[in-house]
Amino acid sequence: MDEVSKQLLSDTRPPRPVAPGSAEQQDFEYERHGVCNIFLACEPLAGKRYTQVTVRRTKVDWALFMRELVDVHYPQAKKIVLVMDNLNTHTPAAFYEAFPPAEARRLVEKLEIHHTPKHGSWLNMAEIELSVLSQHPLSQRIGEQAALHQQVEAWQQRRNQQAITVDWRFTTADARIKLKHLYPSLEG
Repeated sequence: MDEVSKQLLSDTRPPRPVAPGSAEQQDFEYERHGVCNIFLACEPLAGKRYTQVTVRRTKVDWALFMRELVDVHYPQAKKIVLVMDNLNTHTPAAFYEAFPPAEARRLVEKLEIHHTPKHGSWLNMAEIELSVLSQHPLSQRIGEQAALHQQVEAWQQRRNQQAITVDWRFTTADARIKLKHLYPSLEG
């Protein structure tokens, strides 16, 4: 699971139409309409990803996204293994800010949380999916949250229908080299 923010920007003038032999021309001037947040969770081996566009990125927003993941997308799962960065909003305490204690405890018990190491968020496969999303459709200017939601939802549906998986090639041997500072030394 990971998230990214997206500035909402609109053109101040429409781009000029493409003419034969020339590229599309877009004015550098734009109008800013704030920022939105995009939460993304993925099941990399099954080729599934789930997104949610929110106005903010608070603990409560994160907890609401996690509850949707647990109750809507994986209601039969006994335990969900969740890999995410160590952001201050990504904590079990967030559930207790968003929900009554019994509901918060139920959600916490459904999750097995693993945090990526500091400066190691690239180990999170959701970040790979966010990179793909950022290349298209988020590479263009989007001025409204509703339009952003529509673009993200269409991207999610396409990727899920095609069951595109993450081709993860980082092995344990690679990890022992790249992350050797995290592994204890057995030499005495």
